Amino acid sequence: MSRSVRTRPEGSGQTLSEAYDTALLDLDGVVYAGGSAIVHAVESLAVAREGGMRLAYVTNNALRTPDTVAGHLTELGIPTGAEDVITSAQAVARLISEQVPAGARVLVIGGEGLRVALRERGLVPVESADDDPAAVVQGYGGPDLPWGRFAEASYAVARGVPWFASNTDLTIPSGRGIAPGNGAAVEVVRIATGAEPQVAGKPLPPMHRETILRTGAERPLVVGDRLDTDIEGAFNGEVDSLLVLTGVTDGAQLLAAPPQHRPTYVDADLRGLLTGQPEVVEAGGGFRCGGWTATAGAALELEGDGEALDGLRALCAAAWTAAGDGSCELDGGKALARLGL
Repeated sequence: MSRSVRTRPEGSGQTLSEAYDTALLDLDGVVYAGGSAIVHAVESLAVAREGGMRLAYVTNNALRTPDTVAGHLTELGIPTGAEDVITSAQAVARLISEQVPAGARVLVIGGEGLRVALRERGLVPVESADDDPAAVVQGYGGPDLPWGRFAEASYAVARGVPWFASNTDLTIPSGRGIAPGNGAAVEVVRIATGAEPQVAGKPLPPMHRETILRTGAERPLVVGDRLDTDIEGAFNGEVDSLLVLTGVTDGAQLLAAPPQHRPTYVDADLRGLLTGQPEVVEAGGGFRCGGWTATAGAALELEGDGEALDGLRALCAAAWTAAGDGSCELDGGKALARLGL
């Protein structure tokens, strides 16, 4: 059975922290940026946790171990245990363990996070294609990963050794700007070998499965800032999602989102966990949220006043309805400018 196409953000009479038992939170752009906590994140997460919501932190970055991530969050004022962190390294290690013998050797092209995750699954990390590996796994290894590591992966993959990647994010944020991510490194090996890896991380199902297995969530809410990883991952897992506007996604990208990138809810930041969500309703030939009404004609148009987020939600409904199962190509620039977005 095909899923219905979302044509507007949903409303919620309950606060989201009451409506869902577990928040599956992305980190960079949601909880912190450049190593520092995003405004309102620490306080909002504390209130959600005290109210009974479980908080789990889900990251595509395979470099850091869960212990390291938990320590960083705790330093920021967000008490976190290693068991609350789920990484793409853990997801890919499970994927590999299901396809190779127990105790098998795995050639690691990446950092300590991958090695720890492989050992957790009873696998043995090795460093050379000549170590007779049963698999090759590639994950983000930091900016100083030697070029020769890609050659080592290529030698093994060219011999027919199964190839796995923690994730294929092409970029990763850094304190100095946007840097090449693991996806860029994967492309190096792909070009050299012509092979295709099995990928575990967001937005693919192995990552979502890992989060559910580790958290036991029954009513999970994915919280993220990226449409193509966080929101698409929720879509693939058939669970609800909250997009926060503290990261990479802007209003124009949201309005143009195809069905797999359309979040259930939209809010400014993590305070959205602590509130209900206003309904978007049909109004004449358009859609109303709060004091705003949005319509789709030759362009996306907006009338009214009130909270900017309500205007954005109304615009989403107009754009997504006009686009159907495609991407909205109508100009929403003037409407977004009225909202300061």
